[in-house]
Amino acid sequence: MKNTIGRHISCTIFGESHGSAIGVTLDGLPAGIAIDEQFIAAQGEKRKAKGRISTQRHEADIPHIISGVFEGYTTGTPLTILIQNSDQHSADYEKTKNRLRPSHADYTADVKYLGYQDYRGGGHFSGRITAPLVAAGAIAIQILSDMGIHIGSHIMKCHGVSDDAFASDIDLLNTQIAKLQTAAFPVINENAQREMTAEIERAAADGDSVGGIIESAVINLPAGIGEPFFDSLESIIAHYLYSIPAVKGVAFGLGFRFSDYTGSEVNDALAYKDGVVITETNNNGGINGGISNGMPIVIQTCVKPTPSIYKEQDTINKQTKQAEKLIINGRHDPAIIHRACVVVDSVLALAILDCYMERCASLALQNHRKED
Repeated sequence: MKNTIGRHISCTIFGESHGSAIGVTLDGLPAGIAIDEQFIAAQGEKRKAKGRISTQRHEADIPHIISGVFEGYTTGTPLTILIQNSDQHSADYEKTKNRLRPSHADYTADVKYLGYQDYRGGGHFSGRITAPLVAAGAIAIQILSDMGIHIGSHIMKCHGVSDDAFASDIDLLNTQIAKLQTAAFPVINENAQREMTAEIERAAADGDSVGGIIESAVINLPAGIGEPFFDSLESIIAHYLYSIPAVKGVAFGLGFRFSDYTGSEVNDALAYKDGVVITETNNNGGINGGISNGMPIVIQTCVKPTPSIYKEQDTINKQTKQAEKLIINGRHDPAIIHRACVVVDSVLALAILDCYMERCASLALQNHRKED
């Protein structure tokens, strides 16, 4: 039963959707890192439900750091953040606890935990647990930003409505990411926001839900980070991204579109620019052989439609072992993709920081040996 990820900085999440609190513990952070609690809270605001395109469950989501920080700086001991739950409607789930919700973890959780799991609101499987992930990711984002490494995500596609893609020009990409970091609805083109919002509202009115694709970019990550094969940079990043509920696909660079081209069309030619090695295109998304090449890391993450919908569905009753009809009540998101962008940014930051620390340790050892 493992709820921890990370090798150099471990991240452990805990709590349930309708329990008293949820939280996260980061272990391995060096001492002396300044922590901006206002930034942590601001990142949490991006994840909050807002308006008709989100659930009507509204939590304060105030992060409380209870260990690992003293007088504004990390102490080097485990850093734990608690977030209280205060707006639970647990009775919504009592009537349907034996009827397994389609495309949820109800059945698999029941098998794994022998029926002892907290079923209310999905329990530990709920997207609610991404709130502490965002708090932890905010710390990683701060550390990376201090080193000039920045991360941004936007809704690339939502139920057939597309946003502009990230720019290939580095300066313009920097501008786009800076804008996204303060955007209320994370898109590049404002027209896409209107069309996507309308699409989500149509699904909500019909008692249904929609999904989409998030495009992310990591800029200014130095070359040389990652490993070949099992701990490739793609492998580590994908591991973190697939830990987000509802993520069903991860691709780098052109991703599955590579299948439409020949090698001569998509190979990234190498060149020098101001004495630095670059690639003239970035079809591989900044990674070769599992290792960063210094170009922007570009990733697409597919988020499925929210499985909690208000339409009648076929299911089974685990108690009677009979087929039944199910209508889910309660408060649910017609789409989570606009709230998921900050979650993607957060886990990307945790993954990149973990890999970056490994590279720093390797370089420090090599430099020490040279000095000897």
